[in-house]
Amino acid sequence: MDYQNAFETAVRRVKAEGRYRVFADLLRRKGEFPVARWRAPDGQVRDVTVWCSNDYLGMGQLPCVVESMKKAIDDVGSGAGGTRNISGTTHYHVELERSLADLHDKDAALLFTSGYIANEATLSTLGKILPGLIIFSDELNHASMIAGVKGARCEKHVWRHNDVAHLEELLAAAPKDAPKLIAFESVYSMDGDIGPIKAVCDLADKYNALTYIDEVHAVGLYGLRGGGIAERDGLMHRIDIIEGTLGKAYGVMGGYIAADGAIIDAIRSMASGFIFTTALPPALAAGARASVEYLKSAHELREHHQERAATLKARLAEAGFPVMPSVTHIVPVQVGDPVLCKRMTDMLLDEHSIYVQPINYPTVPKGTERLRLTPTPLHTDAMFDALIEALHDVWKRASQQDVAVSR
Repeated sequence: MDYQNAFETAVRRVKAEGRYRVFADLLRRKGEFPVARWRAPDGQVRDVTVWCSNDYLGMGQLPCVVESMKKAIDDVGSGAGGTRNISGTTHYHVELERSLADLHDKDAALLFTSGYIANEATLSTLGKILPGLIIFSDELNHASMIAGVKGARCEKHVWRHNDVAHLEELLAAAPKDAPKLIAFESVYSMDGDIGPIKAVCDLADKYNALTYIDEVHAVGLYGLRGGGIAERDGLMHRIDIIEGTLGKAYGVMGGYIAADGAIIDAIRSMASGFIFTTALPPALAAGARASVEYLKSAHELREHHQERAATLKARLAEAGFPVMPSVTHIVPVQVGDPVLCKRMTDMLLDEHSIYVQPINYPTVPKGTERLRLTPTPLHTDAMFDALIEALHDVWKRASQQDVAVSR
């Protein structure tokens, strides 16, 4: 077999479909976010405004977070030294897990290196712990949840997105005595819609199922203390396992689950993705804890974040852009073509110093390609003005180029 040709052919296919990913070479300016330095392919460096960061609140530059990380490095050095079992559990990790358990009003929490690993490791391990488990997974669940469900090697059923009637049909058809788990997300990050948490919990009670919720795009952002949509809606006590990230609203890195002590102990003891992975560096654990604790009492910042998102949606709609319906901080703008989507974002960056990453398949279904804007509390009205003016320019010219090519 010609291995080289196989790999090159795969890449050519991705490029032909208009979904080849090019990573922007960026350096953020601490204290000036969302401004960053972009190094162009020709080596020139200039300032750009970032409109697609998942550092939703700009916590990555907060002085108390940065100083906590510096202090930890001065205290214990760089790395953890191994897995959690092999010298990798520092007091920074212990304190962070306690802080996360408190955030979600659970007995305990468990750290992972990312939200992806938290989902994959936990869901795949539940299939080993619960013989005969049946997992009911929302059709738009994140790739990490899909990987975890596959890894569980148990029976699974996919329910139509946020369709609780379909979910109940599937639950009712399952054996009454079989262990069941309903896996879903609170905020779906590409559409900005919210899962029907209360209705899912009601069905879980009715059919004796466990509930597993991914709050990756909600922790830090919703609820009085940042516990997510479940906290906002007074439902945390009804969720068995809450999964979150420290790499988005908290501005650092890492993932976690929070749950009953017995569940956490079982996952800690059996999940290979936890057992055999090097622990987070202590500095990251220290910074994450500082961020979590800060946001427990920073509700005004969350309110300002929501105001920025609502204002941008209104202004884009008023300007005539196809803003997709969203009830959260996510502002998706429909494009519907991968090549056009990439062309527009290239023009925004090259000509207007505005960085937006095109969202194409497989992140979203084909034909639903979009711009995904994530305004932070640090995006100003002047930045809104510049974005809308730039979008008017590139939308018209990129669309004209697309028509010319199609002819």
